[in-house]
Amino acid sequence: MSLPSTMDLPRRRPRALVTGGSGFVGRPTVIALVERGWEVHVATGGGVAPQATAHRFDLLREDAGELVRAIAPDAILHLAWRVEPGKFWTDPANLDWVAASLRLARAAAEGGVRRFVGVGTCYEYDWPADAPCVEGVTPLAAHTLYDTTKAALAAILRRYFADAGVGFAWARLFYLFGPGEDARRFVPSVARALARGEPARCTRGVAVRDFLDVRDAGAALAKLVAGDFCGDVNIGSGVAARLSDIAERLAALAGRRDLLQLGALPDRSDEPPTVVADTRILREEVGFRPRFDLDTGLVAAVDYWREREADHDTH
Repeated sequence: MSLPSTMDLPRRRPRALVTGGSGFVGRPTVIALVERGWEVHVATGGGVAPQATAHRFDLLREDAGELVRAIAPDAILHLAWRVEPGKFWTDPANLDWVAASLRLARAAAEGGVRRFVGVGTCYEYDWPADAPCVEGVTPLAAHTLYDTTKAALAAILRRYFADAGVGFAWARLFYLFGPGEDARRFVPSVARALARGEPARCTRGVAVRDFLDVRDAGAALAKLVAGDFCGDVNIGSGVAARLSDIAERLAALAGRRDLLQLGALPDRSDEPPTVVADTRILREEVGFRPRFDLDTGLVAAVDYWREREADHDTH
């Protein structure tokens, strides 16, 4: 009996392990990877990410090597971290996540993983006063424990994976928004108040920020996982917008300009004036461009919170 040629055997789909895959950024990333034909496994402490195989696994306490050996992924996207609004900047758990991330990285290299994508933050940069942040050009600076641990982790992983022969990319997320976002963050706090018919109290909103729809962020991360780019890359829109402009657009979309109260809250003295991404590497080297412009994303955010509040009122 003749054996089948390797040309006749079904090709295994590429396999990804995503930590934090059931979170705000993780969910759209998992969907985007599945749409690209990947088999996706999610390490999560609870809940089940859509369209993926979920593994109840605690990276802070369990052996990452055991998880990697069980899944045998081609690539790992490491999103998991504690990011509770108002607490994560100084949370000592940042130190725990550095240790857990290093264990996962070692398990990846020893387990034959070919590619590892880590996720950082735009807060790693020493922000220019009036210019975009450019990978490898704009200096880094330590502002809080959160961004300091992220930047330190990235530096260690660059060296470790270079020696281990594992492809490594570090994605710095800018200001993401969209369905499923924590209600305490800027866009949902305004959209939710408007949906409730309550005053939307804000600062003057003079700060300039780079907002990207989380669905685009997920698609960008999926493309990064599936590609071969190595190095640092900003995940942002490249479009500068004042917070006051964002708030005014939300109020107009909700039809409640009367509820917007700019200047009702004091400006924060520790807020940088401008945080915007240079996206040349994302566009030209990773090959990604966003699908959703700012207004389209804000419409989705207003609709999401209007529906949520309507459901809340009927229960």
